[in-house]
Parts: sequence; C-alpha cells; structure tokens
Amino acid sequence: MNLGPRLVIAGILATLPLGLLAADSEFETSWAAFSNDLEKIGQKMEARIPARIHDDPQVRQEAGRVILEAMAREVLEAISADVNHPSFLPSLNATINIFQPNADTIYLNANITDTGIYRLRGKSGTVRIIKMAQFRSLSGEIGFENQPSSFQALAYHDFHDLSVDDDDRFEVVLSRQRPEGYTGDWWELKPGTGFLMIRQMSSDWANERDWRVAIERLDLPVQRARTSAADLKARLDGLAARIGNVALSLVTHVEDMRAAGYLNRLNIMHTPGSLQGQFYYEGAYEITPEEALVVEAKVPEDCVYWSTLLTNDLYETIDWVNNQSSLNDAQARVDSDGVVRFVVSLSDPGVPNWLDPAGHATGALQGRWTDCSSSPIPSVTKVRLAELNEFLPEDTPTVTPQERQNIIRDRRMHFQLRPAW
Repeated sequence: MNLGPRLVIAGILATLPLGLLAADSEFETSWAAFSNDLEKIGQKMEARIPARIHDDPQVRQEAGRVILEAMAREVLEAISADVNHPSFLPSLNATINIFQPNADTIYLNANITDTGIYRLRGKSGTVRIIKMAQFRSLSGEIGFENQPSSFQALAYHDFHDLSVDDDDRFEVVLSRQRPEGYTGDWWELKPGTGFLMIRQMSSDWANERDWRVAIERLDLPVQRARTSAADLKARLDGLAARIGNVALSLVTHVEDMRAAGYLNRLNIMHTPGSLQGQFYYEGAYEITPEEALVVEAKVPEDCVYWSTLLTNDLYETIDWVNNQSSLNDAQARVDSDGVVRFVVSLSDPGVPNWLDPAGHATGALQGRWTDCSSSPIPSVTKVRLAELNEFLPEDTPTVTPQERQNIIRDRRMHFQLRPAW
C-alpha cells in the first residue's frame, strides 16, 4: 500500500498542539479520510490506464502527473472559491494540463450563486475571442464521465459586446434581473448557474493583449468574516472526490477513439462544455520514427480563429510552451493554394508547420475552427519521412535547426508573458 499521503497527514498532525486535537477530533478524522481517499484515486487510475499502454513505466508516471494536475486545480478551488467573495481562478493551463486545454486559451473559473448580483469590471484587451459561459453547479461531480449531460453552458456572453470607455475600462452587472434604475451593461444570470468560465483565445501571443477582469458580489457587504470551521471541513470533505472525478475522466479518451476506428483519421468532436461558435475535429495518431503524417485542410474564407494541437495518450496537451506541438492561424503557414498543411513527425522535418509530438509516438490530434464560414475536417496521409517533400508544395520553406530554436525560445517567452495565473 502507498503510505505517502498518510505520512504527509501524520506529519501535519504531529506539529499541532495536543489540546487542539483533543478539542476537535473531527480535524484528524477529516484529514485521515482525505488521505484514504487520495490512495483510492491512485488505485482507480491504475485500473483505468488502457491495456495497450498500461505497462509502460513512462505512461504510468504521466498518469501520476494527471492526478497532481487535478489536485492543483481542485485545491485552488478548495482554498479560494467563494460565491460571496468570488475571484477568477486558474482552471486549465500548461500546468493544470487536464481536459486537453487549448494552447492559445487562458481558462479562468469563478464560483457564484444564481441568486447573487455580481459586477465584472476591468480593462479591455485585444485578443480575438473572450467569452464567458455560465455553467450549472455539478455538486462536486466535475468529471465529464460522471455527468456529461450536466456540463453544458446555460448562457454565453461576449466581452466584445460591452461598452469600453476612453481608458479601455468596462463594467457589466450579472444578475437574475436588471437592477432598478441601472442603465449600464447587463447580462442575465441564468437559474442554476454555479460557476462562470472565461476563455481568452490569442493567436498572436506577442502582440495581442488579454483582458483583465475582476468580479465582486454587490448584494452583500464586501468584507469577509473568518471562514467557519464547518465551511473549512466541507471544503476538505469533498476535495478528494472532486480530484478523482477530474483526474480519471478523460484518460481513456484517446484509446476510445482508436477503438472507434479513428486512428490516423479525423472525426467531428462532440464535447460537453465546448465553446460557442467553435467546431472541433480530432482523432488518434500513431507513427514510427521513419513516418510522418501530412494533415491538410482548405482554410475557410472567413474565420476568426483556428488551430491544431497534439495530445499524449492520457489526453494531456503535449507541452506547447517548450515545443511546437500546436499551431494557430497567426503561427502556421498557409500555402498559396489556400491549404494549410501540418506535418506530424517524431524528428524535425525542417518545415514551418511541424507539429512536434515531443517523443510521443501515439496520442491524439485535435483542431478547431471558431466563428468560421466553413468547418472542414482535414485529411490525414501517412507517408515515409524520407519522401515527405513529395507531398508538400515545392515552395515550402526550410526551417533550420537554429531557426527552430529561435522560434521556440520566442514562443515560450511570449507564452509566459500572458497572465495565466
């Protein structure tokens, strides 16, 4: 049995005064239960790793990382989420790499109650897409596998519809009914809403600016009293279940696509909670060091945003900060015939639109067209890497190893300058 969590909890308890433990045995009971439940998550993950990759020691350690990512997300919420004093917390990003985050999107969540009156204000930016969804509270059952029908947006709001003053400032009230006498921007709060999710999608990481958004509740005093013992206990008591639901929800997704026949072949993707106006395609991939995939599609005439990325076998997005594992409309080259052609290969083929699997010979390829005039599903052709040039236009530029290094160094700098936390 893995005693790691228990040893950590025992260490915490050993530092507390005996009088505290004697006065409140619920503390020790809650933390012991949390420790036991964490151990069960590891056991469930062990059973859930697909048979094809189950005995791969690399994948097994990556499965442990998925659990840690889920812990990071849910611990942040357990510490800070407060429907009466909300703030937007990191939900998905390069560190919290679960649910296959889009490399170009900053995801932020804020828990609220559907009876409150909230105000969002801040400074506008220049990203192409910034939309906020109202989602139903899932009562801790956050994993897609557990309640897929519940994880649907009740409403979407586009920040670009708001009034912005000469100082780039905006303000909007979110409530069930427009406050009496209020004439400013207002969004209707839908019954059943339990949390808000903001998505900011940037194509040009170097030059597009993210919006800065603050949220507050107006129908209660702004000061917050000391958090009650009952509230703290409730947050801890439900934490392990939420971690498990998040960690376990999509680890079989790539294997499910393979079983459905979508290996080196793409299909329309249907996912709960998908962004309004966005069309997804995806499929599993598999290549050897001697092979490459050429993925190509005619770019829609009108399109606000598009991108393609790679994931590993557990549906984590492959590290897009330190590798070119994703490309969007501002980063990718579109050929003179209006077709974008991506190349997936384990070694650098020296072309602009290389999608780097970072050593993952199998995984998934996913793309999206957002607010576009058409939504093509790209074709996928497996070729010998040595014959790749035969499948690309003659005028395809060459990217040298040094140029690739410079591209990725700039890429990781510009990503880090975005406010993800």
